Amino acid sequence: MLTVTQLARQFGISRATLLYYEREGLLTPSCRSENGYRWYGEKEVSLLGDIVAYRAYGLPIASIKSLISQKAQTQPQILKAHFNALEREIQVLKAQQKAIVALLQEPYLLEENIVNKERWTQIMAASGFSENDMVKWHQTFEQMEPEEHQKFLESLGIAQDEIVRIRAL
Repeated sequence: MLTVTQLARQFGISRATLLYYEREGLLTPSCRSENGYRWYGEKEVSLLGDIVAYRAYGLPIASIKSLISQKAQTQPQILKAHFNALEREIQVLKAQQKAIVALLQEPYLLEENIVNKERWTQIMAASGFSENDMVKWHQTFEQMEPEEHQKFLESLGIAQDEIVRIRAL
């Protein structure tokens, strides 16, 4: 039998993470002593190994709950769904890369103000960007190149108060 701290150390996770898994209903101690200590046996050690592996795959807690309880989907179904979600995210990132490459190959469009805010939004949407993707794009641009982000927004003819709002996303 292992304590919370011992079990957490065995898997290289924090004690807080282990207690979080308990609060989320993923892992329950096999017993508690009179002084309130949690004790985990072989079954819980094996289960935590699965949980840690699923988290390493990037699965959300809700999917792990489903896997553990086997109520909704099977492990292959959940892993395939997660794989597909990752693939969609990769495609969005590739579309973002293509949009940036296109912009870099034709920077004169921005300099001549041929591309305004509305046109840029249309280009991004046509490249597969959702509203959320566009927000992430601006956040990344702001984080990596704040001065260039400011210049870019100005080149689209956006009012200063709106630029402030966009840069604060």
